[in-house]
Amino acid sequence: MPHTNFFGLGIAPGILDLLQRLKFTVPTPIQQKAIPDGIAGKDIIGVAQTGTGKTLAFGIPMVQRLAQLRGRGLVLVPTRELALQVDESLRKITSTSGIRTVVLIGGASMYNQVKELRRQPRILVATPGRLIDHLEQHTADLRDVEILILDEADRMLDMGFAPQIEKIMKHLPRERQTMLFSATMPPEIIKMARTNMKLPVQVEIAPTGTAAEKVTQEVFIVTKDDKPRLLAQLLDQYHGTVLLFSRTKRGASRIARGLRNMRHNAAEIHSDRSLSQRREALEGFKSGKYRILVATDIAARGIDVTGIELVLNYDLPEDAENYVHRIGRTGRAGQEGHAISFATPEQRGDIRDIERLIRTALPISKRPGLSVEFQSAAPSFQPRRHPPRSNYRYGSRGRR
Repeated sequence: MPHTNFFGLGIAPGILDLLQRLKFTVPTPIQQKAIPDGIAGKDIIGVAQTGTGKTLAFGIPMVQRLAQLRGRGLVLVPTRELALQVDESLRKITSTSGIRTVVLIGGASMYNQVKELRRQPRILVATPGRLIDHLEQHTADLRDVEILILDEADRMLDMGFAPQIEKIMKHLPRERQTMLFSATMPPEIIKMARTNMKLPVQVEIAPTGTAAEKVTQEVFIVTKDDKPRLLAQLLDQYHGTVLLFSRTKRGASRIARGLRNMRHNAAEIHSDRSLSQRREALEGFKSGKYRILVATDIAARGIDVTGIELVLNYDLPEDAENYVHRIGRTGRAGQEGHAISFATPEQRGDIRDIERLIRTALPISKRPGLSVEFQSAAPSFQPRRHPPRSNYRYGSRGRR
């Protein structure tokens, strides 16, 4: 039977008290399934869509076990934003235990990170590139890591971190607990698990490619030149916070500039922005200083902001899987949300890839004077009622 609270999951009384004070009362499905096995020291492969509470699913077992062990925990994540978000969540449950954390990410002061490492923090939250910098300069030592977390593992592989992860693994002790969390399960993840884990327990909450449950979706077919006008209309219709995705960093800068010219409070977050600029944009978006945040896919899994009313895909993503991660920024933790995508007339194939992945047809909406038809005459995707899981690919282009 599903647990209606955190009692009965094997969580220590001190952490239970903290969870109550933080008003975390009902565990999410991934937390219900992963926490008991994590506390038992088992290796775990956790598959769950974004926004389902994965950080506490591995954070609670890690903090509880480290209180009983001498070693340390290492959390590897793909992006700087996600590292800061994970660290923020972990600090909430380490506040009374004396377990210190450190964030090791690019764009931040190496000197300050070395100072923090000398204080012997018990948990390292790191991006692969910066952690390797510390290993090469002998400022970090991983020989006492008892617990390894690979968070958003599929995203790390998509971003080309496989060689760095393999390099980091050579610095870790063979006897350790490993927990791998991923929104999708491509073959590369299965291979990584076989190589680096011992009899892992698989915890799957939603089938690969499942979109957030309470997010409604629609698509506008619009020419590239008409996108700004349609955007202006939609921003007059929706009055809450908006996360807008651009495919390129130049596009993100151009869109943000256009929004500011329209007197909207907008910030941008992409790889051309410094770490301090990205942090200011994200904090400003969280606090309400900025109503609109324009982002590239670097932020698709690194933004944990409750109450985002609308995710707007100004450009469709290059990879259908990123569509699921983008729209998962709204409708988080059981709330409702909405996602709108702009597709140009020649992008029928991209829409079909997304429909295959999420196993449903996307409704096409129209605006007088702006909407156009798809150029291709091919029939749109029609989902089957009970499709066999094995027939689904990760988009028609497959994994690159």
